[in-house]
Amino acid sequence: MEKILVLDFGGQYDQLIARRVREQGVFAEIRPYNKISLKEIKEAGYRGIVFTGGPNSVYDEASPHFDAGVLDAGIPVLGICYGHQLVAYLAHGEIKSAGSVSEYGKTEVSVKPCALFEGVPEKSVCWMSHTDYVSGVPEGFSVIAATASCPCAAMADERRRLYGVQFHPEVTHTEYGARMLHNFLFGVCGCSGDWKMDDFIEKTVERYQAELAGKRVLCALSGGVDSSVAAVLMHRAVGDNLTCVFVDHGLLRKNEGDDVERVFKTGFNMKLIRVDAEERFLSRLAGVTEPEKKRKIIGEQFIRVFEEESRVIGHADYLVQGTIYPDVVESGKGDAATIKSHHNVGGLPSVMDFEGIVEPLRDLFKDEVREVGLKLGIPEALVMRQPFPGPGLAVRIIGEITKDKADTLREADAIFREELEAAGVRPSQYFAVLTDTQSVGVMGDARTYGHTVALRAVTTDDFMTADWTRIPYDVLEAASRRITNEVRTINRVVYDVTSKPPATVEWE
Repeated sequence: MEKILVLDFGGQYDQLIARRVREQGVFAEIRPYNKISLKEIKEAGYRGIVFTGGPNSVYDEASPHFDAGVLDAGIPVLGICYGHQLVAYLAHGEIKSAGSVSEYGKTEVSVKPCALFEGVPEKSVCWMSHTDYVSGVPEGFSVIAATASCPCAAMADERRRLYGVQFHPEVTHTEYGARMLHNFLFGVCGCSGDWKMDDFIEKTVERYQAELAGKRVLCALSGGVDSSVAAVLMHRAVGDNLTCVFVDHGLLRKNEGDDVERVFKTGFNMKLIRVDAEERFLSRLAGVTEPEKKRKIIGEQFIRVFEEESRVIGHADYLVQGTIYPDVVESGKGDAATIKSHHNVGGLPSVMDFEGIVEPLRDLFKDEVREVGLKLGIPEALVMRQPFPGPGLAVRIIGEITKDKADTLREADAIFREELEAAGVRPSQYFAVLTDTQSVGVMGDARTYGHTVALRAVTTDDFMTADWTRIPYDVLEAASRRITNEVRTINRVVYDVTSKPPATVEWE
């Protein structure tokens, strides 16, 4: 299989770069710059390398650098933003601060004919985000693009197949970004586009048929998209050696526990054990308000329940989880900061009674997981449903978690989802959050002091970035009216209009 290496220098769009490459039918693998050597890169047989952006200045000694020999390794390189400057730096070019003329946002770029810009008009709009720029191109390079403020918006050494662009071709704001990436992958790197989901399914099944032959396997099933796809994929690989354990931790959405049990027992004819663990989880979360601590408690209790169930059914050797790539990234990778610990990544205890953890979807983005699910024959209604985090309502209750709060949020969340679905409004993800704010209200001529609920809806195609959804006012009004009328302890409803970044999709 052809592979492109996305060498991560701390950029916010590194996952998006990989996803854009995969959309073109080429597998992209992300590795932190300090977790792979030039020798390993050469041995891995990558068809090309993309240097990502990053927040640093290349002339700062503490900033991330790489072995300059990569430029003479015979492997095509495309540097993006910081990566563009790093290519220039490694090749002995000059980089300066842009000072007061830094460029951010949509900018008109003029390009010159070259392999990277084949089919790209002379002038188009690109997305800029930089405070430094290449002030002197290295020997062997030539300037192939410029803006009114940036004399070297792109450069190339076409003999060595080395390119750098100051803008971000991976974001949708760059009009011909997809074309540029296509040119690099197919025109420069010579890729054929052999990354297909059918191949992924076949190779994954073959891998685990061999690796888990004769082993007993537990699957941590939440009923969400990721764990459902992981369960069906592993069932295809190991058959009746797989037992799914569905932990009802008392933090599910309204009626969700019954729905999950019905779908997997009757729809897929899979072994399923449903564990009522509400009291266990809520007792351990009592008095805990810090988000990371909540997640780690939930992560550990999930594992302990699975260990106990493993002993009941006869010791299971491996635990399957629906971890996907954004989970891994947001839990911290390389030098990246931990945004939040996912219960199935950063929340795992260090000692577990399993030989190992199996994460068949670990390298896939959400849209790729959905594609796998559809190809596995999982009903579209389940595959295309909105995500629901493993910790459930725990990450949507701000402050201490109690049964009363969970019941209150369950009702408010159900009403919001019902109103959106009735109106035909289908954001990528939509839910209610029970805040830790109480406020004064008036109901029936009486003063109240009740909870504030925040409604959240986002639109996205990869969940690495997301825009808040512009829900019609009449739909928001209907949801607010029903929530305050039907849920006794809520007297105020607000709507979250923050995108990701700077916020995350979930509140905790």
